[in-house]
Amino acid sequence: MAEMAEIDDRAEVEWKKFDTYALPVNPDQDDKATVIKLCNFTRPHMRAFHCAWGSYFISFFMWFSITPLLSEIRDTLDFTNEQIWTSSITGVAGTIFVRFLLGPFCDK
Repeated sequence: MAEMAEIDDRAEVEWKKFDTYALPVNPDQDDKATVIKLCNFTRPHMRAFHCAWGSYFISFFMWFSITPLLSEIRDTLDFTNEQIWTSSITGVAGTIFVRFLLGPFCDK
């Protein structure tokens, strides 16, 4: 029967999540990547990054594109100034409500 080597409980063992990584990492900085491949959609982190900036761009464009077209929309749909103000306030209130509602889900 082979003898078991004694385990030194006082020795500090460096914990690593993975043995190897797909990207070069810096072991002195807790294995943080030293290279970012922005055009690579295979990793879930980059897919999330690209979905986030794409969604932000779409929402920014949709929110602020209405202002230059407001006079045309008002004439076409026969809105009064009161209806336009009401729709603007409703849009802002809806945005605040949805941010409070979905914010905790984004944090998880």
